[in-house]
Amino acid sequence: MDQPTSADPFAGIRPYEDQEVPAVLSRLCHCDDFIQLVSRHEFPRLSRYLGPVTRALVRQQIRRRLGNVKDVAGFQLQIGAILTEVLSRTTDGVSWSGLDALDPAKPYLFVSNHRDIALDPALVNWACHQAAMPTARIGIGDNLLKKPYVTDLMRLNKSFIVKRSAKGIRELAAAMGELSAYIDHSLAGGHSVWIAQREGRAKDGNDETEPALLKMFYLAHRKERSFAQMVDRFNIVPVAISYELDPCDRLKARELATLASTGQYEKGPMEDLNAMALGFTGHKGRVHVAFGTPISGAGMDDPDALAGEIDRQIHQNFKLFPTHLAAAGEGDCGWLAERTAGLAPDEAALLKAAYARPVLNARSVPASSA
Repeated sequence: MDQPTSADPFAGIRPYEDQEVPAVLSRLCHCDDFIQLVSRHEFPRLSRYLGPVTRALVRQQIRRRLGNVKDVAGFQLQIGAILTEVLSRTTDGVSWSGLDALDPAKPYLFVSNHRDIALDPALVNWACHQAAMPTARIGIGDNLLKKPYVTDLMRLNKSFIVKRSAKGIRELAAAMGELSAYIDHSLAGGHSVWIAQREGRAKDGNDETEPALLKMFYLAHRKERSFAQMVDRFNIVPVAISYELDPCDRLKARELATLASTGQYEKGPMEDLNAMALGFTGHKGRVHVAFGTPISGAGMDDPDALAGEIDRQIHQNFKLFPTHLAAAGEGDCGWLAERTAGLAPDEAALLKAAYARPVLNARSVPASSA
């Protein structure tokens, strides 16, 4: 990982810059682990028997596809084309709302609910691109960066690193201070930012903002401005991402059931990366991305108040599909039989509850605090 310098204090966590792109792409083309991953995905059967041949073919294809990419925008165009193709195969349509009320010339801090590890921010940026809005820089936990090529791919795609693995009070405080300063630096420089409302996905379907995240936002401001002034400065826009079907719903239910019965759950070394892959390739039904309205600093004097308003907008704007309504008893639950086949009774109940929770949250949304 790049080390920060006085000239570039965020070198260790920031996305790659345009002048760094050619060298990183060259590194990826020479990365055997990356080539093998793509080979297995694109040619699952052939790669078993003709591994060297398929890897050579994949390496050639990647070089040809990325040969003319010279900057971050060019790389994102390639990613956008791939994502569009993936969404056409794995969804029954993607819609969005609220972007027409935002100013393309302003940077925003998008705080969204968190259901899918990588697809959530990808969908936000995809919607922004479709609506001719600038894409956002993406906060991603270093727990996901198990392989150097994953780090390269993420940082090429405007991701910055959230150091969740920091140990000890001093190291953690330094990491959070750096992150707070970087978010402010990005917004002040005219770059929108995406970050999840909580650490880890809402596996139980309950989208709640962690006040600790909002305290982190304020670290770089506490000596210069009030919490409410920071809120005004950041143009915080809550985002509600709704999936009609969650490709990882069974895995989440099993994890929650294990936690409930044993009090602990130990992730496998590649579990997060496998969940990322399943989220991209699994069928999702319809998907909707709802952008809320920028939050005014008036009345937002502490993290709890801000968390409440973010949650209110996410719960209010979350698009309820028939799967959610049926799970909450407001329709036909026949689809559940397929989703819960083979699950233990407690796992099936948790899966159903996860789909039902957004309905309960939406029904309890208070009137606007604005």
